[in-house]
Amino acid sequence: MSDTNKNEIFNRATGLLVIEVINSNPNGDPDKESDPRWRNDQRGEITPVSFKRKVRDLIENKQGPVWLSLADNLSLDENKFLISESRLLSLSEIHDLDEKQFTEKFWDGRVFGNTELEKGRSIPVKTGVVQFGLGLSVAPIEIERMTTTNPSVEEGKKVGMAPLSFRIVTHGLYCMPFFINPTAAYKTGCTKQDIDLLLKTIPYAYKHTASYIRSNVDFVHAWYIEHITPLGSCSDFDLINSLTPKKLADPERPSTKRSEYYIPNEKDIPENLRKKVISVRDLMEEI
Repeated sequence: MSDTNKNEIFNRATGLLVIEVINSNPNGDPDKESDPRWRNDQRGEITPVSFKRKVRDLIENKQGPVWLSLADNLSLDENKFLISESRLLSLSEIHDLDEKQFTEKFWDGRVFGNTELEKGRSIPVKTGVVQFGLGLSVAPIEIERMTTTNPSVEEGKKVGMAPLSFRIVTHGLYCMPFFINPTAAYKTGCTKQDIDLLLKTIPYAYKHTASYIRSNVDFVHAWYIEHITPLGSCSDFDLINSLTPKKLADPERPSTKRSEYYIPNEKDIPENLRKKVISVRDLMEEI
């Protein structure tokens, strides 16, 4: 990474992921026997850690179609886009690196921060340039639990039962905000190319990490709004509110289909806000 790229200044940005969940568990809660996460008002949750894990996995898989396509498109050197929070790395391997080596090597360290680097050492934590907020369902969710068959571990038995192991949200529309803070880029070494890779990866985060219990989760919209200046040119909250879906009737009852919501589009951003940003992009329209 050249000093020019390291000191590159880019504008603040506001993002909003609108995520639809159909008969799937978007984020299990280990404190509730892997139930889909929910809060006291019965609204569903998706943690930032859960979402960032999916992005990390796609970028770490250097033989996968997502990385191969994006690396070619963005002309990326894979040795500078490794993942520090990897299941394949030990903490000791990271601790053998100094800050400069860590920054040059690990994409997620530059984008999300260096919490792994500082563990057990006197190196201060550096917050990331990109912060994802808690994903929250617009309406309460309904959770269905079913017993399924499970391969038996007992000799002489062909199958067993997994009581109430299949735990899903029947339908939900979630909103997850995220923010690009250029002030943090100087310390972490994050560049515009690093951000471009994140934006290109986001649309594939659920499609290419689908699982048995998370088979039908995807984005309705993935909004990315660039401000006019690095400082920010309008309220993040106002932008997010203008693009957040609303349930048309019975807002305190779970939904069964997408048509029960009004889902805003770019035209729903008030003109006074629209004049204060450079662009409003739906990343799902760019794949």
